[in-house]
Amino acid sequence: MSLAKENIIQDKSSLSSKEKVSYGLGNLASNLLITTANAFVTYFYTEQVGLAAATAGSILFFSRIFDGLTDLGMGVIVDKTDSKLGKARPWLKWLAIPYGLALILLFITPNFGETGNVAYAFLTYIFAVGIIYTGISVPYNAMIGTMTNDSVDRGHLSTFRTAFGYSGAWLVNVITLPIVAFFGGGNRGWLLMAIVYAIISSILWYITFNNTKEHVTTKDDTTEKVKSVPIMKGLKTLFKNKYWLMIISVMFISFINSGIGGVNPYYAQYILGNALYVGAMGTAQFAPIILMMFVIGPMMKFVSKRNLIIVGGVVGIIGRLMILVNPESLTLVLTGVVIGSIGSAPMLAASFAMLGDTVDYGQWKSGVRTEGLAYSAATFSEKVGSAMGGIILGVLMGIAGYVGGQATQTPEALNAIVNVFVYVPVIANIIAIIVMFFYDLDKKHNRIVKELQN
Repeated sequence: MSLAKENIIQDKSSLSSKEKVSYGLGNLASNLLITTANAFVTYFYTEQVGLAAATAGSILFFSRIFDGLTDLGMGVIVDKTDSKLGKARPWLKWLAIPYGLALILLFITPNFGETGNVAYAFLTYIFAVGIIYTGISVPYNAMIGTMTNDSVDRGHLSTFRTAFGYSGAWLVNVITLPIVAFFGGGNRGWLLMAIVYAIISSILWYITFNNTKEHVTTKDDTTEKVKSVPIMKGLKTLFKNKYWLMIISVMFISFINSGIGGVNPYYAQYILGNALYVGAMGTAQFAPIILMMFVIGPMMKFVSKRNLIIVGGVVGIIGRLMILVNPESLTLVLTGVVIGSIGSAPMLAASFAMLGDTVDYGQWKSGVRTEGLAYSAATFSEKVGSAMGGIILGVLMGIAGYVGGQATQTPEALNAIVNVFVYVPVIANIIAIIVMFFYDLDKKHNRIVKELQN
C-alpha cells in the first residue's frame, strides 16, 4: 500500500527530441572538465608545474575524500532547492560561468615556489572537481528524474547522456595534446587549451539549461509547496529502498571495472608488445558504446532495461573470455574488447534512468522524494568506484611482482596483467546479472507512477 503524502505532477507526457539532445550536451560539457582533469592533470602537474609524481598522486587522493562529502552535500542542497526554474536545472545556469573559470584555474602554471605551487594545485583541484564539478553534475544527473516520470523517456535521456559523455571523453583523449601543441606547447599551450574548453563548456551548459524543463514536480497535499527533506530522513529512506540499493551496487561495481581500465597501457606494452596499441584499444572500447546508444534507445520501448542489462552482461562475458584463446593476438584482443563494450552499453545507458525509477518507488513506499540524494550517491559511487579500481589494479600487480620501468616482466606479473584485463570485467558482469535477476521494478513502475499522480 502506498504511503505517499506528496503528489507527483508532470505537465506533459513525453519529451521533445530537442530536450533530449540538449540534455545530452550537458554531459559533453561535463567531460571537457572531468576527463581532461582525469587524463591529463597529473601529467600537467609533473611536466609543467614541476611537482613530484607522488605529490600529484597525493593531491588527487585526498581530493577524492573531500569530493565524497561534497557529493552528499550537493544532493541535500538540490533536494532543498525551491526555485521557479526547478530544483536541479537552475544550478546549470548559476554555475555555467564558474565552471569555465574553474577549468582555466586548473591549468594555470603558478610561480609561487615549491610549497606555494603544491598549495595552488591542491586548492584549484578541490575547487574545480570537488566543488564546481560536483555542484553542477549532481543536479544535472538528477534532472533525469525531474524532467520526466516516463520510464522510456528516462531511458532516452540516459542514452543521450551516455552517448555525448563518451563522445566527449573520446575526443578529449584524442585532441587535447594536439591542441596544446597547436598553441605552442608549454604553459601557454595548456592555458589556451583550457580557455577553449572553458568557453565551449559554459556555452553547452547554457544550451542545456535553456532547452530543457523540469516537467515533474512534487507538492504537499495541503500546502501545495515543494517539501524539503531532512538529510537523515532522506538517507534512511534511500537505504530502505531495495531497488535503489540494487542499482547503486551494480553501478559501483561497473565503475570499479572502469578504474581497472588503467591496465590497458600495461597490456599493450607487455602482452601485445607495443605501447602504441593502447590507442586502438581505447577506440575499440569507446566507439561501440557510442554507436550502441543509437540502438539501445529504440530498444527500450520493447525490452525492459533490466533484461537489456542481463543480455549485455552475458555478451560482455563472452567478449572478454574469448581473449583467452590467444591473449597476444591484437586482432583477437580488439575483437573481444569491442564485443565486451557492446555488452556494457545497456548498463551505461540505463543506469541513471533506473535511478529515477527507484526515486519514484521510494516516494510511493515512504512518502519521501529524494532525487538529489539518490543521484549524488551515484556520482559518489562513480568517483570512489573508479578510484577503487585503480587501487585494486595496483595491489594485484604489486602482489604479482610487477616492477615499473623494466623492459621485461616476470611470468607472474604478465599473468596478472592478463587476468586483470580479462577476469575483472567478467566478475563485474556476473555480479550485475545476479543483482538484476532480483530487480523487478520495471514491471511495477507504470502502476506506481499512476498511483502517485492520482
